[in-house]
Amino acid sequence: MGDSALLIRLVGLVTIEHDGTAPQHLSSAQAQVAFARLILERTSGTSRDQLADTVWPEGLPDTWASALRSVVSRVRAYVTGPLQKPGGTPLIAQSGRYVLRLPDDAAVDLEAAEAAMTEARTAFADGAHAVAHQLAAGAVSNLRGSFLPAHEGEWVNAVRERVDELRLMSLELASLSSSALGAEHHAVRYADEAVRRAPFRESAHRCRMTAHAAAGNRADALRAYQQLREVLADELGIDPAAETQAAYLELLRA
Repeated sequence: MGDSALLIRLVGLVTIEHDGTAPQHLSSAQAQVAFARLILERTSGTSRDQLADTVWPEGLPDTWASALRSVVSRVRAYVTGPLQKPGGTPLIAQSGRYVLRLPDDAAVDLEAAEAAMTEARTAFADGAHAVAHQLAAGAVSNLRGSFLPAHEGEWVNAVRERVDELRLMSLELASLSSSALGAEHHAVRYADEAVRRAPFRESAHRCRMTAHAAAGNRADALRAYQQLREVLADELGIDPAAETQAAYLELLRA
């Protein structure tokens, strides 16, 4: 993502960063959610009805058609310039859909983080732990904020879940690769954050167990398992999964 001349951030503050200049912030809340959907659906485009339902998820206003045109105008004004290609505006209406065209050198933070994690998982599986750590830690850094925290609705919530899951996977892989590299302090820190964000997520707890074990803190690793077991029993009435129990038994045998 660092090689792109133009970066679009949808996680945290919605901004466009161009050639090292100051980020351009989109202040209108309605324009933010419209811009985000147009960016993420730019390949197929977004229909007028879909865009309106995203901007007003609890029900359309009586004058929604004219109100939507106003929102689209704000988005068009925002993207004209930094995203403009030769020959016209980057935001067009085409076959009943709005289509936002990006320059070839543009990157979107969420998409870049997903691509980085795909590469990081492959690198980790191949034993390239330093590469995996660099990619996973970079994804964690780029996903620090929340996705449109002032908005709700079916589409926003689905993307928010996508961001949250990607963040957790990034934290877990950053922890595991840190453990493999002998950076136990960082491994524990990443795992602790994953557990804090998703206290019932067993893979995050296993990362915490691995991090403590790699640091030579067998007692802390066993304690991490006991904490998970108690949380699952008290809150969900279930036992840890077989994979987690196997990791615990491996610690006991160590």
